[in-house]
Amino acid sequence: MDSTNKLKDIKEVLNYLFTEFPACFKEKDGIKPLKVGIFKDIAERIENDERVSKTQVRQALRKYTSNWRYLESVTKHEFRIDLDGNDAEKVEQEHVEHANKALEESRAKLAKRKKPAPRNAGEKKSYKKKGNFADKNAAKGTKFSSSNTNKDKPARRSNKVEALPSGDIKVDAEVKVKLGQALVKGTITEVNKEDIHVVLVTGMQVKTKAESLFIV
Repeated sequence: MDSTNKLKDIKEVLNYLFTEFPACFKEKDGIKPLKVGIFKDIAERIENDERVSKTQVRQALRKYTSNWRYLESVTKHEFRIDLDGNDAEKVEQEHVEHANKALEESRAKLAKRKKPAPRNAGEKKSYKKKGNFADKNAAKGTKFSSSNTNKDKPARRSNKVEALPSGDIKVDAEVKVKLGQALVKGTITEVNKEDIHVVLVTGMQVKTKAESLFIV
């Protein structure tokens, strides 16, 4: 098949899913939570379609299920849907809580990026004020220690995550999976030598390696 007909990026793959499975995938309105393990269903239906690879479909599903509209749909709908738009299993409360948390974190990051930087005038005024205070106390013979200012600072929280021991890699074990820079909770559904299948709380199923698994 002519390689020019193959889909080249995630946006094209998403458009492919919108076209091939219109009852399931929506670009804006009508988005609903996807059936757990829907990747397997998609893989079976596109088996003979050379335009798209399974790897591309996995990437597109990650982007689709991390979208704000999709996360909001998880909190609003009682049932997930299959490729034909039919109701599947119920959305579990744990999945709702995860979606709400993901939304909060995403919106907080966006707000932080949009927060304006401090004005130069204000910074200069602050430095000047601090300098006068230091000069006055220097005249009195007062000594300052950098340790004094550090006492009032709250201790940094440790975000250290622990790798999942090999003995804990088994079916039905709850884990955290590293996807890019994020850690997402999920449950191991299959262990096939080095390949480990995990269903995420978003409903998406991924195949990963032991080094990408961490303790919940």
